[in-house]
Amino acid sequence: MTAPRTGPRPLPILMATQVLTSLTLISALPLSRSGSLSLSPEFQGAAARLARDIEKTNPEDFAAAVFKEAIKRLDSFTDGVVRYQQSPATVRPPEPPIIWRGRSARLLDYGAVVDGAANAPVVLCIPSLINRGYILDLSEDRSLIRAIARRGLRPLLLDWGTPDEVERSFTLADYIDVHLGAVLDHVRAETGSSPALLGYCMGGNLALGLAARRPNEVGPLALLATPWDFHAGHGPARVALSALRPGLETIIASQGTLPVDVLQTLFNCLNPGLAGSKFRNIATAGSTSRKFADFVVLEDWLNDGVPLAGPVAKACLFDWYGINTPGRGVWKINGTNVDPTKLDQPALVIVPKDDYIVPPSSARPLADALPNATLQTVEAGHIGMVAGGRSGSLLYRPLADWITGQLT
Repeated sequence: MTAPRTGPRPLPILMATQVLTSLTLISALPLSRSGSLSLSPEFQGAAARLARDIEKTNPEDFAAAVFKEAIKRLDSFTDGVVRYQQSPATVRPPEPPIIWRGRSARLLDYGAVVDGAANAPVVLCIPSLINRGYILDLSEDRSLIRAIARRGLRPLLLDWGTPDEVERSFTLADYIDVHLGAVLDHVRAETGSSPALLGYCMGGNLALGLAARRPNEVGPLALLATPWDFHAGHGPARVALSALRPGLETIIASQGTLPVDVLQTLFNCLNPGLAGSKFRNIATAGSTSRKFADFVVLEDWLNDGVPLAGPVAKACLFDWYGINTPGRGVWKINGTNVDPTKLDQPALVIVPKDDYIVPPSSARPLADALPNATLQTVEAGHIGMVAGGRSGSLLYRPLADWITGQLT
């Protein structure tokens, strides 16, 4: 019998958030009745209407109803978590052949999974160092990688793996020059051509770093939900990150990495209500439903994180988000300025409209900076764009068609 899952991660933080939310609902009752709640301007109109409705109710009845709803939401969240933990283990699609290894990193050849794709134009797919790269191959029918292989391309997915003792001290320059550089050498030696680069989220930044270092050896750039102006769209989060910096530096110094649960906590802070909403939503879904199965597969990926190498974590948190080195044009890799304005390859910048992880205002400046870029906005979120139910029409097909058009 399969052991129950221990996630979602970090479970104590998520549970505490739900309890505090419920307590806040109850404790805010006197303030809501007196009109003393401090609210953002966009909520003040709705709050005024609610206050008028509250005035028509019996205070004790209203308080009892709010208390009942708070407990109901907390119970529903717990039910959703338990259902997820006790669901059967997910089965990953079979991995394709490994054609290159470098310490923990592996290059997976998805040209081998589709007839005729082995000799097709090559696309080097670069995921983020945060979370595992198989978000691009989540299941047989929610796989960006397999979809573009079926449309006449040979995708090679770089799986970063979990940093080993050496990689725990890697910088961004090491990942770009050592691992990505070796992968590019391997691909060019095998195929005799310059591959297209497909980067997702932070993987897009790594792709830009590689292109800046070796501009004449890479082909077109497809950059999905890639942040560039790190001071756009996350104002409150940056203030919080600045306050947390001493504690985060202490953790990184003691661990050598930024641990998975710390990373997950930081992501949870970007949208604190998301976990409660999604687990309450799944609490009543049928156990054999497609909705429940898709939820479990995606949640398993979310909880299958890896720690981030210490120097990389500091660069991302304190250089990128802290002082916006990419957006200000001062991010360098071993002396090379990563300057999109100097890259003349055709580029496709895809921006999810509902992305709270990489806000559109952070990603769009990249399209403005690249001299030969096409900007495409999709009606999806950061993860839903690559692994959602509509990903085939929103992303897979148009992306494959664009890359094919550039390589043939």
